[in-house]
Amino acid sequence: MRALTWTGVNRLSVEDVPEPQLLNDHDVILRVTRTTTCGSDLHLLSGYIPFMRAGDVIGHEFMGEVVEVGSGVRHRRVGDRVVVASFVSCGNCWYCRHELYSLCDNSNPNPGITEGLWGQSIGGCVGYSHAVGGYAGSHAEYVRVPFADVGSFVVPDGVPDDRALFASDAASTAFTGVDLGGVQPGDTVAVWGAGAVGQMVARISALVGAERVFVVDRLPERLEQARTHAGAETIDYSTTDVAAELRERTGGRGPDVCIEAVGMEAHSPGPQGVYDQVKQQLRLQTDRPTAVREAVMACRKSGSVFTLGVFAAMVDKFPLGAVMNKGLTLRGAQVHGPRYIPRLLEWMERGELVTEHLATHVMPLEDAPRGYELFKEKQDGCVRAVFVP
Repeated sequence: MRALTWTGVNRLSVEDVPEPQLLNDHDVILRVTRTTTCGSDLHLLSGYIPFMRAGDVIGHEFMGEVVEVGSGVRHRRVGDRVVVASFVSCGNCWYCRHELYSLCDNSNPNPGITEGLWGQSIGGCVGYSHAVGGYAGSHAEYVRVPFADVGSFVVPDGVPDDRALFASDAASTAFTGVDLGGVQPGDTVAVWGAGAVGQMVARISALVGAERVFVVDRLPERLEQARTHAGAETIDYSTTDVAAELRERTGGRGPDVCIEAVGMEAHSPGPQGVYDQVKQQLRLQTDRPTAVREAVMACRKSGSVFTLGVFAAMVDKFPLGAVMNKGLTLRGAQVHGPRYIPRLLEWMERGELVTEHLATHVMPLEDAPRGYELFKEKQDGCVRAVFVP
């Protein structure tokens, strides 16, 4: 079959690879019908996640049709149209029973890497390096889905593919941040990043009752989408002091909840941005925490800051004093997909959550390297490239 493979830093190639096989009674094989780029894939492409091997198939946000079912699968059948959670979860360990699915104890066959990085291992993730399991990714004609009864969800008939696709990761990641970040009815929420995840944070915050939502970015086409499709107020960080503007717009108090949806390659103008980028490239820090720093400084006293963008290890000049002295709650998480996908599909079926506008560039799988170039360089207004095998 054909699949998009990582062949080295900033190198991708569509190659012939072996078709997946059932390896466990609880697996299904999926014929992929839609799979999309994600900002966290760019960290793999740029070499900031150093646990890739040449030939690895990438991609973790996807949906498709079930074509083969393991003997232990009880709730999926051949022909089902399903959307799949990006993190692999067994459904039976302590973490899964507490709906902390990305922390699954049983789905990462390479736990030593993340134990060394973070003290404990997290769950496995489809198509996202050998640090989280080495699973083959979804930018392919077919993909193996482990623990399919836990991580795959039948899409309602009224939900089109280009809407259901984003329940897999972008919208469920966003819901993770909104829920665990503690957004309450009447809150003011600020979101750093107007990509797919940031826009979904804004929309889901409104759905759960937030009174005002601000989205911070610099790309006009993304800010326009946030205004049009999420009803957000927007701030262009390249033209203003974000923290000062948020205080002014909130009567001097600041947002109740600040959600960072950018991650380890955050862009920043001015000397601070140059400092962070040089230190990252010299491996003196692994991540650029520009947006997190700004969120901490902008958040109201006793507010909540949630890191939703992907970070790998260490950052420099983190304002821990502000966290402590302002009484902030600081949290983060990878996506707990099975906890949120069912409700997302309900919203999608009712038309309360639409995502088709995120799929700005839909193309054949053979064009995936070009899709990633558009996505990485933010060319031609690309928010997400979607591949159709």
